[in-house]
Amino acid sequence: MHALKTPAFLRPASRPSSPLPTQNSKVDQDMSIDPRPSRPLTKLALTHFTRKPSPAPVRSVTPTPLVQDGSYLESLGLKLSEAVSKALVPTSALAGPDVLNGKRPIPPERGRAIGELITSELRASQGNIHLQRAIIRLLHKPLTVLNTNLSTQLLPLLSSPAFLNPAAPTAQAPNLNPTQSHALAIAEFAAELLDCFDGLDSSITSDHRGDGLKGFREALVSIIGRVVNPLINGIKNDLVPLIRGLESVTSVSYSITSYRQNGGTKSSVHQHPSITSLQTLMPIYAKALRRYTSPKSMQSQLATFLISVVWAAVVALSHRPSMPRSRSNSASAASATSQTFRKRLGSTTPPTTPPPSRFTMKLPGSRPPSPTYHSIPNTAADARVVYDLLSLLPKPVATNAATRVAREAVDEAFEALAALNALLGAVDNGVEIREDLDLDLLTEGLPVLIALPILLRWSGHGEPQVIPAMLGLEEREYREGCLSGFGRADECEDMVAQRMADILKNETTEDVKTKMVVKYLEGSVER
Repeated sequence: MHALKTPAFLRPASRPSSPLPTQNSKVDQDMSIDPRPSRPLTKLALTHFTRKPSPAPVRSVTPTPLVQDGSYLESLGLKLSEAVSKALVPTSALAGPDVLNGKRPIPPERGRAIGELITSELRASQGNIHLQRAIIRLLHKPLTVLNTNLSTQLLPLLSSPAFLNPAAPTAQAPNLNPTQSHALAIAEFAAELLDCFDGLDSSITSDHRGDGLKGFREALVSIIGRVVNPLINGIKNDLVPLIRGLESVTSVSYSITSYRQNGGTKSSVHQHPSITSLQTLMPIYAKALRRYTSPKSMQSQLATFLISVVWAAVVALSHRPSMPRSRSNSASAASATSQTFRKRLGSTTPPTTPPPSRFTMKLPGSRPPSPTYHSIPNTAADARVVYDLLSLLPKPVATNAATRVAREAVDEAFEALAALNALLGAVDNGVEIREDLDLDLLTEGLPVLIALPILLRWSGHGEPQVIPAMLGLEEREYREGCLSGFGRADECEDMVAQRMADILKNETTEDVKTKMVVKYLEGSVER
């Protein structure tokens, strides 16, 4: 029985035992290991222990859409709710220029992240109209919650007195205060989300059956306008009075800026106080407006602002009266002459004998001081400066189809200001204007009611204030009725031009300039 053995095919196969190591194999194994190069222990650099910072994760431009299976809508709803709940969570901070109640403004790109999530899912469902409508209906709840949260956070900011204190940036406070920074961050969040909606196909965002995204787009536009419009109006309320101040000119109101010419003669340039203020504030206003009007929905408000500012400049410069000549030098010379004449005639006693020191030889005195030259810029020079300063302000984007019309209107306003510069330069510098060609070229693109006061002063009919008197109107009534804007000036152009042409033709004069003005007015009525 003990002699029975297990068959060979039932016994487990065991691996053969390893051979004993020999001396040669041990030596070969030791020789196969590459010895580590030796280095001195004294050279221990700290750079070997520093770890390179890991690069920041790059956010994908377009989120990956979910798999459209049976639980797709449920998963999408949860994903949207989570994104909305995290979107408006502010970051905490202890201190900073934009910290309000221990919180920073909403970081940028958060609104764009939600917008890209929505647009990626809508584009992935193209071709399946039923699924697309189901996604849009699913968006109603999270977008309603988002709009409610935005309005809830924005309301205390807009009602705070600090939101409009100051209403416009100044040289002392060029940056936004914390309240304005938080409100503008909410507006930028809404603008980012709105830009993503604008990039969708119109058939997706349309509201044919009442289940589109039109209502949410209007709510976002309203949020942006509630923040940006008061800030733009604050700049406008400070800028327009400065520009209107260019119309009133006296020799005393000019500030003096001195500099020395190459020959050593000291010169002084008189600058209008409005020009001095504009040179300081215009770069600050341009920076603020560039941030306020970055949303596409604010491009029309930017165009309205620019047109109103340019119109105020055109009216002020065209209706500025002639600069009165400074009579200080002539008055001082006349007073000195009269005093000398009175000294000669008023005294009857003989003159006293001069002292002996008068007859001694004197050394030549030092060089007399150079006379101070006062340069008062004319209206044309101020118009060129105003044009350059207003050109610093941002303009609507010309490449976008939605803002192309607004850009064209702004360009027409600046063309009118450039035409005014050319006309003022020709009139103030005494350039001879020919009837056949020059007058038409100088007034091209310029409203008739703006060119009329300059041409009347050029032809010798008085200052611009004579126009309301010739029409039988009060100054305030004429300005409010005819000079309130480019559109109103175009409406009143024919009526005023015809009336002024009739008045000038009734004058029994053969003045060539007056005839040129009459011909210009009649030609504007015929066009």
